[in-house]
Amino acid sequence: MYFEQFYLGCLAHASYLVGSEGVAAVIDPQRDVEIYLEEACKHSLRIAYVIETHLHADFVSGHRELAARTGAEIYVGARAGAQFPHVAVRQGDEIRFGQCRLRFLETPGHTLESLCVLVTDLDRSAEPFAVLTGDTLFIGDVGRPDLSPDHTPQQLAGLLYDSLHQKLLSLPDDLQVYPAHGAGSLCGRQIGAERSSTIGEQRIRNYALQSRSRDEFVRMLTDALPERPGYFAQDAEINRTGAGSLAEMAPMAALDAEAVRASQSGGAVVLDTRPETQFGAGHVPAAVNIPLSGQFAAWAGALLGLETDLLLVAENPERAAEARMRLARVGIERVAGYLAGGMESWPRESCEQLTQIGVRDLNRLLRERADLQVADVRRPAEWEEGHIEGAVLAPLNQAAKMVDKLDPARPIAVHCKGGYRSSIASSLLLRAGFRQVMNVTGGFDAWKAANLPVAQAVVA
Repeated sequence: MYFEQFYLGCLAHASYLVGSEGVAAVIDPQRDVEIYLEEACKHSLRIAYVIETHLHADFVSGHRELAARTGAEIYVGARAGAQFPHVAVRQGDEIRFGQCRLRFLETPGHTLESLCVLVTDLDRSAEPFAVLTGDTLFIGDVGRPDLSPDHTPQQLAGLLYDSLHQKLLSLPDDLQVYPAHGAGSLCGRQIGAERSSTIGEQRIRNYALQSRSRDEFVRMLTDALPERPGYFAQDAEINRTGAGSLAEMAPMAALDAEAVRASQSGGAVVLDTRPETQFGAGHVPAAVNIPLSGQFAAWAGALLGLETDLLLVAENPERAAEARMRLARVGIERVAGYLAGGMESWPRESCEQLTQIGVRDLNRLLRERADLQVADVRRPAEWEEGHIEGAVLAPLNQAAKMVDKLDPARPIAVHCKGGYRSSIASSLLLRAGFRQVMNVTGGFDAWKAANLPVAQAVVA
């Protein structure tokens, strides 16, 4: 039997291709589906089934396009309310092809329609060797319980507890666990970096499985839930109806500086995808910097939404095309074009800059400038593990509140863990009218590496 995990790092998303005797199923496909078609062709497999473990909220799935191009049937939980041709899945339903058997478990909690899939290779054993857990069980975490418009987080968390303890934790300890997301995904709090695990390992090491009661689990999972990105609900609805083919998107125009200025004046946002150092050296005024190197699309969705007209700045046309593809993966399709020739084509006299400073410069400025503000844009959990004395906690995912916490008349040094999020935050502050903004390169990691003083959160 053929079994392969495909991991998309920029979205921390795992999808799967399972095949036997010329037939295959794809589970939780990403939007651009060529990767599955090419792999299936390479192994002489015909994709006959497309399975969604749930209606994903953090990315747009390619299930509809993949089905259209292969003739495959789409399988999704019966409670999804899917509005495309599909097979509605219930507890105990099975798919069999060749020596592969896929058996479905209904595991509501992350969403009402959530499924897990037991995978059996009959050449190996009559018992399953793996379970595809979607967003129900991650490595080191479980799915967030706040994605239903009709159920409270507490109600979903209770359902998730039941799904975990009555279904997944009743499975053998040596059963392999393959989730739909890894570290960095916004669908969990502290997902581990491993791509797979076992039921036994998770039973012991997963913090969310240590609760002594259902009530304790519900409280733990719903207290201080991370803010849910606004685009999540929109992506879930796109997936409920099925996204159109990527080939249907209009071509992306190459625009000169004058055209970019005109579009910007009409309300379009310039999204600069270059690394933070290049952005700092010179950028289009009021541009937002989200470097392509990190969780680019997720931050673009969270901070800019799906309804904003965008103009891209990139190092070259190939990087602009890559940025557009990554944006489409989260449902952002309103990309009017990109700056032809990159920043070299922008008039030098009208470039805006962002000052970059190192951690030793920051330490010196803290001694010399009583009016200096330090904005820490990491998550609260990161802050609690250690921070710079006197810094203001202003998480990037709460960008509007970040602006309100800071004084535009005073200089601001912005830092995160390593410099990625702080460059995004700095660009947002410049766009909001703050003029004395400095991005701290290397972030808090560099601060600690330089043995500079670290303050700890006070536990009440």
